Amino acid sequence: MTEPGLDVRALQGLRAPRSNLTMIRQRLRHHFDQHEGYVAFSGGKDSLVALHLARQVDPAVPVAFFDSGFEFPETYAYLAQIRDLWRLDLRVIAAETPGLQVLAATGGWDHAVADPAEPPNLYRTLIAEPAAQAHRSCGPGEVWGVRSAESRGRAAAYANALRRVSCDCAPECAGPDRRERHGGLIERRDGTVAFGPVWDWKDHEIWGYITRHRLPINPVYDKLRRLGAPEHFLRVSTLLDATRLTEGRVAWLKRGWPTLVDEIATVLPRVREYI
Repeated sequence: MTEPGLDVRALQGLRAPRSNLTMIRQRLRHHFDQHEGYVAFSGGKDSLVALHLARQVDPAVPVAFFDSGFEFPETYAYLAQIRDLWRLDLRVIAAETPGLQVLAATGGWDHAVADPAEPPNLYRTLIAEPAAQAHRSCGPGEVWGVRSAESRGRAAAYANALRRVSCDCAPECAGPDRRERHGGLIERRDGTVAFGPVWDWKDHEIWGYITRHRLPINPVYDKLRRLGAPEHFLRVSTLLDATRLTEGRVAWLKRGWPTLVDEIATVLPRVREYI
């Protein structure tokens, strides 16, 4: 933190971790033994912690970044920094159609378009298709930083997956032990097996781990903090998506990246309605 006073992140780093890190590393080792694959790295804080944990088990694990073509400029420089610092086997997989182009093609961001097209499936374009490419080259396994606390949908996906688990490790496997032993694993219909080592962590645990281990973070976080953005706006993803538009997300982008937002508005004119 740059301002005087209590350094909250330093305080978080001093707290003992709630999670059983030994168990997490054991599960990562088992995951890698069972499924070849990669770590999905977005450049955000959650996937940074997931990557750091995964590399303690397999320093040479492939790392995939799904490039939407619509990322913060700082993220690309950060990727190069951490790739060189940790000597990552980094695979940058570009979306076949860049995110901004997909949004513009719908016509929904421009009142001048009389008959907008059907909304695009951004998940398929920016995540599912690049992930399929990564799986073809690396294998069916995936380690990601997706956390249940981020949305009801993610919480439900993890809870449903845990309920479906059948095991023979009783009586040890009960209550919190069951979550530690089996939680965070999602098997998809396409054959993907995804494990989230930080699936049930809270924000303060993520920041505490980052502080304790002095991990290099994406500078977008500190820039948003300097601008005064509240905690729930401190996120690294594509420059624009459907989350928190009515709560002022574009206004914070405008404060920090005014030229970039003006350029986006020439393609998506309705962006100005959220400033």
